[in-house]
Amino acid sequence: MNNQELKQLQVIAKHIRRDTIEEIGNLGVGHIGGALSVVDILTLLYFRVMEHIDPQNPRNEIRDKLVLSKGHAGPALYAVLAEKGFFPKEWLLTLNKGGTNLPSHCDMNRTPGIDFTTGSLGQGSSAAAGIALADKLKRIKAITYLIIGDGESQEGQIWEMAMFAAQYKLSNLIAFTDYNKLQIDGSTSDIIDLGDIELKWKGFGWFVQRVNGHDFEALEDAVLQAKAQGEKPSMIICDTIKAKGFSLAEGLASSHNMAYSKEVAKQAIEELMAEDWGKEK
Repeated sequence: MNNQELKQLQVIAKHIRRDTIEEIGNLGVGHIGGALSVVDILTLLYFRVMEHIDPQNPRNEIRDKLVLSKGHAGPALYAVLAEKGFFPKEWLLTLNKGGTNLPSHCDMNRTPGIDFTTGSLGQGSSAAAGIALADKLKRIKAITYLIIGDGESQEGQIWEMAMFAAQYKLSNLIAFTDYNKLQIDGSTSDIIDLGDIELKWKGFGWFVQRVNGHDFEALEDAVLQAKAQGEKPSMIICDTIKAKGFSLAEGLASSHNMAYSKEVAKQAIEELMAEDWGKEK
């Protein structure tokens, strides 16, 4: 990507962070940490990588799909979908309120653009593998993208899926691990240490890469390499910062599900929009 394209993605990602902070702040509580840590991954996918994504035809069979298995990061995905025009941005301020189309966790039956209902950790991974297998059997040349959390990776279902996807050579499945190294009860290394996460996925027969999850160029290059290898399911391990861009919460385990006011949200947004991140490395 050239410098102009990179800058455009950085601007979009900043707007997505702004809208995510605002929607959770308007509610008063939410999973801000894990939502903000995946913003750059989501931005790259929806504004650079995914094909046949059409707000006017959200169920287009040949589209690339996304399963956000860590469904509690739904507010970030909602902000992305609103930015893409799947629904009005005003909906964001109804997050998890009565009658909303935007529950705190992703729901494909209520929100335009959501490809699978998620929230029970681990289950989204199996769904993504099933979607990828179905497309392969139907000879649909689409990619299924999957985002899992590092805390979620302590679930056994993740590794059952890993074996399944490798067995059926689901090269049309590209997954990301949001490796922010924190979960609701503390650091992942203290709760259940994932050890050498790269070696684990390689051992399960996946094509594995590791990148800075806030570096658009590195992320795009990893996706291109994942597509090019064409033999195995792919895992892109993304080193990220929990609550990236929200100075009061950045890097804190307590941001996993955090209460904050509209006033705090306003202050955080002012700081975010004033900051020039430049090229993320």
